[in-house]
Amino acid sequence: MIFSADSHAKIIVIGGGAIGCSVAYHLAKAGEKDVLLLEKSLITEGCTWHAAGLVGQLRSKRNLTRLMQDSVAIIDRLEAESGVATDWKRVGSIRLASSPDRWSEIRRSMTQAKSFGLECHSLSAKEAQDKFPFITTDAIVGAAFIPDDGYVDPYALTQSFAKAARLNGAKIREGVTVKDIIVENRRAVGVVTDNGNISCDILINCAGLWAKRVGEMAGVPLAAGVVEHQYFVTEKTLEFDADLPTLRDPDNNFYLKPDVAAFAIGGWEEGTKGCWGGKPPLEFGRELFEENYDRLEQFATLATNRLPILNETGIRTVINGPIPVSADGEPIMGLAPELDNFYVACGFTSGIAASGGAGLAMANWVIEGDPGMDLWAFDVRRFGPQHCNGRFLEQRNIEAYAAYYKIHWPGEEPLAARPARRSPLYEILKAKGAVHGSKSGWERPNYFSEGAKEVYSFEGKPNWFDKVGQECKAVRERVALIDQASFSKFEITGSGALNFLQNLSVNLIEQTPGKCTYTQFCNEDGGIEADLTVMHISDNHLYVVTGSGFGIRDGHWMRTRLPQDGSVQMKDVTSQRAVINLCGPKAREVLQAISDDDVSNAALPFLSVKEISLGFGKGYAARIGYVGELGWELHVPVEYAAHIYEQLWQAGEAHGIADVGYRAVESLRLEKGYLYWSTDITPDYNPYEAGLGFCVAASKDRFIGKQALANIKQQGPERKLVSFNLDGFAPFLGGEAILLKGKVVGLTTSAGYGHATGKSICFGYLPVEHTSETDFEIEAFGTAYKVTRGPRTLYDAKMERLRA
Repeated sequence: MIFSADSHAKIIVIGGGAIGCSVAYHLAKAGEKDVLLLEKSLITEGCTWHAAGLVGQLRSKRNLTRLMQDSVAIIDRLEAESGVATDWKRVGSIRLASSPDRWSEIRRSMTQAKSFGLECHSLSAKEAQDKFPFITTDAIVGAAFIPDDGYVDPYALTQSFAKAARLNGAKIREGVTVKDIIVENRRAVGVVTDNGNISCDILINCAGLWAKRVGEMAGVPLAAGVVEHQYFVTEKTLEFDADLPTLRDPDNNFYLKPDVAAFAIGGWEEGTKGCWGGKPPLEFGRELFEENYDRLEQFATLATNRLPILNETGIRTVINGPIPVSADGEPIMGLAPELDNFYVACGFTSGIAASGGAGLAMANWVIEGDPGMDLWAFDVRRFGPQHCNGRFLEQRNIEAYAAYYKIHWPGEEPLAARPARRSPLYEILKAKGAVHGSKSGWERPNYFSEGAKEVYSFEGKPNWFDKVGQECKAVRERVALIDQASFSKFEITGSGALNFLQNLSVNLIEQTPGKCTYTQFCNEDGGIEADLTVMHISDNHLYVVTGSGFGIRDGHWMRTRLPQDGSVQMKDVTSQRAVINLCGPKAREVLQAISDDDVSNAALPFLSVKEISLGFGKGYAARIGYVGELGWELHVPVEYAAHIYEQLWQAGEAHGIADVGYRAVESLRLEKGYLYWSTDITPDYNPYEAGLGFCVAASKDRFIGKQALANIKQQGPERKLVSFNLDGFAPFLGGEAILLKGKVVGLTTSAGYGHATGKSICFGYLPVEHTSETDFEIEAFGTAYKVTRGPRTLYDAKMERLRA
């Protein structure tokens, strides 16, 4: 259609809830004066108006906690800046542990809070009751108190953001419904509304409940759903001090916010309902659903057990309204990969608590091209098309909602909407006892155990611990097969393909076909945006392999930097090729048995790649891996994968071949000192800090980040990634505080147990002035463990086994 605009705004924000108003405010405050917010009804009239308004800061990762801390800092000052009261009460929060396992989870969180710099105190049951006298102490094992948490009036907060946005030059138009979005050449060029057409340079989807619908207008699928959420408000008969803190009792599945002479109490019950397939009608407004007392009873009865006064207090109001939930329960933020100027900030289940920090991060993202910190856990690119499928999404929404207050075990897997994406080996491995996990919708074997039910643990060993140890032993001593079909894979072809990847990669991509290159993609500041392998298959044909969960992100990074002259073509071939990892000291004997090609060390040396025969088929044999042993990644057509697996298994039986899963891979890579993008390396870190300076080909004419990395190398990094270990098992999971002489100097990024070395292993960043120290401890669950610092590689440091 021909789009004719009646007016123009540089930046249009769709949605006038807490998130949208905060985004508009932060953009305007940063100097963007041509900001227009469009709200189809009145400010707050989506789900903001019926939100409970609790503000909690502690999350499982440092940057997510930082975002919540930013929110509190912004709420602290907003009223003075806008002149509109927010009714912010910084009264603190109490989180109760009513079971030993919950106490382990909370103590882990408190250790993380210590490493994050967030004030948090451990309380006994009696101390918790002293701060919140209405509770019984029955079954309370302990509690955490965060003094800077609190609660706020969602309506007042949003109006305060809106007023501050206007004071800084933003415009807000209420009663304007966006009916369509016009897209041309990968850009949203304007919106069609019931009050005229408006063109724009940048469009930001903060539409809350309607985010998925708005995304579809622009051809952008979003994993943003909607479910019912209930809470009730008691009669106004209670008496308590104004500084009574908020209360969360996750074992009893309820939260509590003090109200005027009353309590507002809600929960995250099983069996909530998905709404409208995630796409409410545009006509839906300031409305609620009918109360569901069967679901309400699930948490109301438990709340009464903890708060006996509720037996004497009636219910004044029940609120049953729609709230956003994403496919994994976390917000969705950033630049949508489908378009070059369409940003999203949606899927916020705790949008009030996150609003200030999210608005600041989004303003940074739009203006600077970066949110100011690594927010991969919230990034829109963590989701693929499978997550946006309506049926898949609703099942995951309901599961994520009900899991909000469940114990979040280390290594726990989602159960809903499975199995979906299946490797050609799925049924074969399932019949052999594979216990599958889920990654980006793919079913991947975590470990093998006939008929086992997973038993998780925080401080002890999970029930798969010994099984994983046996799998590690098979890799180190014999030979193993690992199904890695879920790897994200791209073919880069054309006359400009090599130069294109040279410009993206910090390492020198081997110019001779038949070579593999391990490299990073960095941004202009030298931060690590991707960590992957480039295989030079033949002239003008390269093959890029990255992690299962990073395909959308890394593909977007490449696609948006393709030359405009047509000299490079890019194709996602993830679903066309399966990957079988053959690894272990006997791997060569097994491979040679099914191939007519020479697979000797002379013919296929370390870091080589070649198409070879495999049984009745053929595939790329790449002499690389992630476990630190002789081995090959075999990238094969999906229709031959089962046959090639069977041939390998038959050839390997004489050598004690075994099936191995991803939990063994994690243990083996820690021993080898291999890093994982999103934990050990992110855009917050550069290769020199991470010990990846050997990958930086500083002599190359150009690559993205070259000047920044040259400056970092010259000046020296301010921090460095180091490793710690101790003999035997310790409950290290990642995120622990690193202590030097009792003082927090860092936190661990990855952690686990090395079965071959018999050591607990951690990675973590230290300021350079501490890297020569040796007197370190790792604090886990309140216990400080004496650890040894370094070396990074505990297994085969000379790479003799890899090169064998």
